[in-house]
Amino acid sequence: MSAYTEAENYILNIPKFGEKHTLQDTKRLLCRVFEKRGSRILHVAGTNGKGSVCAYLRAVLMAAGYRVGLFTSPHLVSMRERICMDNEMIPEEDFVSAYEKVRAAIKEEAAGDLWEEARLHPSFFEFLYLMAMFWFAGKEPDFIILETGLGGRLDATNSVSDKEAAIITHMGLDHTAYLGNTLPRIAAEKAGIMKEGAPVIYWETDAQVSAVLAKNAKKLQIPAFSVSKKDYIFLKFNHKSIDFSYQSLYYDSIRLRLNTRAFYQMENAVISLRALEVVLGEGKLSAEVMQRGIAEAFWAGRMEEILPEVYVDGAHNGDGIRAFLETVAKDGFAKRRLLFGVMQDKDYRFMTEEIAASNLFADIFVVCPRNTRAVETGILEDAFDDTGCKVTCCESAEEAFRTLLSQKKDKEPVYIAGSLYLVGEIKELL
Repeated sequence: MSAYTEAENYILNIPKFGEKHTLQDTKRLLCRVFEKRGSRILHVAGTNGKGSVCAYLRAVLMAAGYRVGLFTSPHLVSMRERICMDNEMIPEEDFVSAYEKVRAAIKEEAAGDLWEEARLHPSFFEFLYLMAMFWFAGKEPDFIILETGLGGRLDATNSVSDKEAAIITHMGLDHTAYLGNTLPRIAAEKAGIMKEGAPVIYWETDAQVSAVLAKNAKKLQIPAFSVSKKDYIFLKFNHKSIDFSYQSLYYDSIRLRLNTRAFYQMENAVISLRALEVVLGEGKLSAEVMQRGIAEAFWAGRMEEILPEVYVDGAHNGDGIRAFLETVAKDGFAKRRLLFGVMQDKDYRFMTEEIAASNLFADIFVVCPRNTRAVETGILEDAFDDTGCKVTCCESAEEAFRTLLSQKKDKEPVYIAGSLYLVGEIKELL
């Protein structure tokens, strides 16, 4: 077994949703693996669009000539996807070095106390975050972009104290058991990534959410920049790309092209551009750089075409499904097919109701992704039955995918959605 496989297996056997540690515990370990050395940190939280916003931030910064470290989650196929320098995943050799450094840091911090070593041991997410920060310290990128895992205030990524900006995307009711069951409560948790001296750029989800974010910014005496649908105008859909205009802080309206068919990505691109204009300042980000960066941006698993007219989309919660269906409705086709699978901690009944009510799909296949938290196919079938919508149950994602492809007519689109774990399974098949 290779050193990389051993490291990967060790991390995979750390419970993904085990007990989190205090930020103080994470900070103690972070001090042993990370030295900032001038990198400017952008911290991203929110319910939907975090990963896409990170991708747009990276692409535009790279177009402007900056080197960018990126930490995101979850991964689709390889764990190394979570830790990138520019567009390259961390090499296996460096992954092993970072893994060994974090294990050594735990032992050093525990100072020979086995009980303390066990108590300090990071969770799955914390371990990978610490590995990323160690690797970034050695690479010294101009910017480090950190995507929160869950919430914000208590998230491991919030252990960094010196940030350039906090960026908060669209808010929705997700992870309510951990974050609260109302949008204002969830917003308060996300607002926890704000820090003194660093501006916040946020999406105007609704008046209550904006009030919470503005109040927290005022308390910290930091500039707050809100972004909404008023800041962009949809111009044209080109089947597989979107033209829209962005109202810049420093220029007139800028025409941009997104090389995706996902309408929801306009929102994510706009908040990214506004954040970079705030961080870099007037004159530091040209219209041409914005246009090139947005056009070159790519984020796997978000309305990604994996085969001709076969798309995967990580629409894994209620808001995500609504955005997904909005895009599907504009694809210009009369007949479509869907493969759907979802996790138990999502509002899958609401998601099935939205899919059924859309009346967009001629055939719907349901599957239970390979994950202990996935909803069983029989339960999903019952949920669809309650809406009056009949579905086909499949034993595995592979069986469903092969069946869909065998039945697919030329130019007839197939969509796979509902869980990033399902998207990962399909991409792994290819």
